[in-house]
Amino acid sequence: MQKWLSRYRNWLTAITGVLIILAFSSKWVFSSEQGSAYLLFVASLVGGLPIFVQAYQALRVKVISIDLLVTLAILGAFVIKEFEESAIVAFLFLFGAYLEQRTLAKTRSAIKNLVEMVPETTFRKLHNGDFEEVSVEEVNEEDILLVKTGGKIPVDGEVIFGSGTANEASITGESIPVSKGLRDKVFAGTILENGTIQIRTEKIGEDTTFGKIIELVEEAQDSKSKAERFIDQFSKYYTPSVLVLAIIIWLISRNIELAVTILVLGCPGALVIGVPVSNVSGIGNGARHGILFKGSDVITNFSKVDTMLFDKTGTLTYGNPQVAQTIYYSSDRSLAESLLASVERESDHPLAKAIMNYYSGSVVGVIDSTEVVQGGGVVARIQNHQVLVGNSYLMNQYNIPFTNQMKSDIAGMEAEGNSIVLTAIDGQIALVVGICDQIRQGVKEDLETLKNMGVKNLILLSGDNQGTVDLVTNQLGLTEAYGHLLPEDKAEFVRKRQASGEIVAFVGDGINDSPSLALADIGIAMGNGTDVAIETSNVVLMNSDFHRIPHAIGLAKATRRNMIENIFIALLVVVVLLISVLSSSWMNMAIGMFVHEGSILVVILNAMRLLKYKRK
Repeated sequence: MQKWLSRYRNWLTAITGVLIILAFSSKWVFSSEQGSAYLLFVASLVGGLPIFVQAYQALRVKVISIDLLVTLAILGAFVIKEFEESAIVAFLFLFGAYLEQRTLAKTRSAIKNLVEMVPETTFRKLHNGDFEEVSVEEVNEEDILLVKTGGKIPVDGEVIFGSGTANEASITGESIPVSKGLRDKVFAGTILENGTIQIRTEKIGEDTTFGKIIELVEEAQDSKSKAERFIDQFSKYYTPSVLVLAIIIWLISRNIELAVTILVLGCPGALVIGVPVSNVSGIGNGARHGILFKGSDVITNFSKVDTMLFDKTGTLTYGNPQVAQTIYYSSDRSLAESLLASVERESDHPLAKAIMNYYSGSVVGVIDSTEVVQGGGVVARIQNHQVLVGNSYLMNQYNIPFTNQMKSDIAGMEAEGNSIVLTAIDGQIALVVGICDQIRQGVKEDLETLKNMGVKNLILLSGDNQGTVDLVTNQLGLTEAYGHLLPEDKAEFVRKRQASGEIVAFVGDGINDSPSLALADIGIAMGNGTDVAIETSNVVLMNSDFHRIPHAIGLAKATRRNMIENIFIALLVVVVLLISVLSSSWMNMAIGMFVHEGSILVVILNAMRLLKYKRK
């Protein structure tokens, strides 16, 4: 019964509305009072049935819901034979629920649109070189897939043949096509606008960037903020209070119509729907702009951020550095280059990639053993040589000596903004590599915007040398900057700022950033960063687009304002209605219910404004 009513609830709403129209037509056009009363009676039953059942189901789990108040109001109108009011109350309540349902469906369209971007079938390469059409669910990692012009890319992978341009708006929010060629990465859910490519599958299903987007948006929209949880608790006590108030008024006045009207007007419908609709609308807007909020609480906390901490490599910079200087302290240069390249070949760190690009022609050896020293670098054994590759912290841990000339050379490279990679072979410094990274275009303007939006402290935390950190700080106009920091040092810095009463956001992309991302009030991960960084963060910026941060914080502030506005509207309407019914003669059940359902529509429309939010 309940499933049937739920399935056809909208039809019952429409039938109730039609019956009410026919009833008034019968009364005004055909002057048939009896026919009008009969149609209103039937309308009350049709519209009241799903409400009665919903109230009964709530009572079974010991919840006094809004549906119970409306049920009692309809029954009360029946008792006093006000079928006009009972029918209108039932219709307006059902119609309000319909509007709520439609609005939530629209605000959740981000998920629907994303899901529809994933194709159901694709062309997979067979052993004989031909391609067959198969279900995407049958695709495995390392499979070779063919994508033609206008086709949807079904997996994350690498282009191994052909070229074209891809529309990556579903991932980055940008509609400008991106050129794709040999060895370029492509993402599930994007569209190949022209060209033909073959891709080697790297990630499938939920593991793709696209799959994670959908999962994160779904989790965010299903979660509840503190405000929503408070409203839920408030409703549990508020609803019985209205019921008690109606009983007291009836006992004092013996006016059952007045008591029934109190039941109707006291329903906190707009209050219950106002907050979640605001949050879901804000999350939907963010998803369409490449910003993933992991829950409603994240939006509220983000709107209050006054201190923002930044990692450097891959965050404020492109994370695509190049070797700028090299200094050799070993007579056997080829050995130093070969051992360094052998170690860095095993790493996916941006500095390692820069070194591999620079020493692409070097012979690499087989690593016998390796150990990663967190915050320091790598210790390896290659061809009976102990090889240390990392920063000064690693060298000091292994008591590697530095001459005055070495210290002077390193200081000079640091002063020019280089990140330093030291290589020690068998206990002696053999090679120093200076690597420079380029600051992201437009970051300085974005940081200035953040200041204007109320973020007082913009602080750089980096494992790089202080000279490089200071250089970046001066270029970007940051308020503070600290270098030579280990992951635990960054986490401790976050704790200290939080202890001083600041609301802290941390922006990073690497594994070493994950402790700080998890500890901060708001962790913001660059979408092209490591999986662990994305998992431990609260906000994900797809395609590592730093320019999204001002939009994200502006959207968070707008969503919080919108939520407060909806709470105010809902409470104001209830208070005004209750005062009017107790102190005036013009207020009745039908008028009150019309105003009440109107307030639900108002808060819904107010929340929907967030779907079109753009930072000015």
